[in-house]
Amino acid sequence: MIRQRTLKSTVRATGVGLHTGHKVTLVLRPAAPGTGIVFCRSDLPGNPAIPAHALNVVDTRMATVLEKDGARVSTVEHLMSAFFGLGVDNAYVDVSAEEVPIMDGSAGTFVFLLQQAGIEEQAAAKTYLRVKKAVVIEQGDKRVSLEPFEGFRVGFSIEFRHPVFENTGTVVDIDFGEVSFVREIARARTFGFTQEVEAMRAAGLGRGGSLDNAIVVDDFRVLNAEGLRFDDEFVKHKALDAVGDLYLAGHPLIGAFRGHKSGHALNNQLVRALLADESAWEAVRFPTEGDVPAAFAADRFAPA
Repeated sequence: MIRQRTLKSTVRATGVGLHTGHKVTLVLRPAAPGTGIVFCRSDLPGNPAIPAHALNVVDTRMATVLEKDGARVSTVEHLMSAFFGLGVDNAYVDVSAEEVPIMDGSAGTFVFLLQQAGIEEQAAAKTYLRVKKAVVIEQGDKRVSLEPFEGFRVGFSIEFRHPVFENTGTVVDIDFGEVSFVREIARARTFGFTQEVEAMRAAGLGRGGSLDNAIVVDDFRVLNAEGLRFDDEFVKHKALDAVGDLYLAGHPLIGAFRGHKSGHALNNQLVRALLADESAWEAVRFPTEGDVPAAFAADRFAPA
């Protein structure tokens, strides 16, 4: 059978929250089969647990925020994307503040930490959610959808009236049966515009942002001295975000996602709509490696 996966050992790192600016210690720990991904607030009495699930999302302004019984943790999407990309089903995530550290603004550092911890199979079958019929959410000119597909595919398109985007890719269509998450997606960084900084900080957001953890764009150009990591880094990061948001379904999805100008809010609405319609999905397990779609084959989770 295809087995669940967790970490071999515990790893830790420190960083700052992108939106709070607070210093935070992050600890990733192994978890028993069936646990899922669980965030724990190590700075609060009793180390309260917050399961990583779409139904626990309470805020989607510029980040995905989880809350359970009054304890919350923000900006989980990049770490969730890394868990998906390396096939991790079960782990505890201890954070010493209310936000996961932003690190370099991508999922790359989290991938490195998971690889340092090592990943091992567990004595329990892995469950996938297979999309059986199309689910669509539209909001003005924004749109997200999930459709049946025997694998995992993410399509995304963005539109910005800005000179920088005239010379970069704005559309991606990623079949994870053919493309490595670690090599092609994980290093794509979050981005923001200088003209938005004041408004964000007035709303209590973006206080830890810098050129070290985001692509920053002024009225004409990218301000980061090293430029972009990919010609289409902006839209690849949006795809990275979507992967993390989709993993909040609680299990890997077998299906095709497509988003146009969407963000965390629509991504979460889509997962909730899918889960609410029991005719739109089915839970499946695979007896052998040969039965699982190529997107979830063991070699897809190997180090780059």
